[in-house]
Amino acid sequence: MKTHFIQLFDYDRFANKTIIDAIISAGAPAPAVRIMAHLLVTQQAWLSRLKDPGFRVTGSVWPEGNVDGLLTIMEENHQAWLQYLEPLVDKDFSVVLNYFSIAGAPFSNQRSDIITHVINHGTHHRAQAGQELKRAGVEKLPATDYIFYFRQ
Repeated sequence: MKTHFIQLFDYDRFANKTIIDAIISAGAPAPAVRIMAHLLVTQQAWLSRLKDPGFRVTGSVWPEGNVDGLLTIMEENHQAWLQYLEPLVDKDFSVVLNYFSIAGAPFSNQRSDIITHVINHGTHHRAQAGQELKRAGVEKLPATDYIFYFRQ
């Protein structure tokens, strides 16, 4: 299971870099930058929740963002997630973890479901960023589908 999640985070890195590069090429439209900043901030928040059940989000998860820092944050997030996953063994993925939502409500979910959510959340917001790129005049969006990553 760990190998599967590492592959998903490698894909996530590929897809995030692809969209961020497209954002930069398009002149960094603010709505697309903001969406990607949100995606990256929430990856950090989820990792903090997994590491510390008492962690609570205190800042905005919708920062204005700065296009210049997106690639650096993306790479830092990728490395942090790989470091988190590395010591885990199969049974660790079925452990139920407690955490707090952004609103402060307590929740419990399996570690594997939380990690899967992080990947799916990224896919959702990359699609939104792509729509903002279209609104900014980009005619052809780059391919970020999971299968395209494996075809390379």
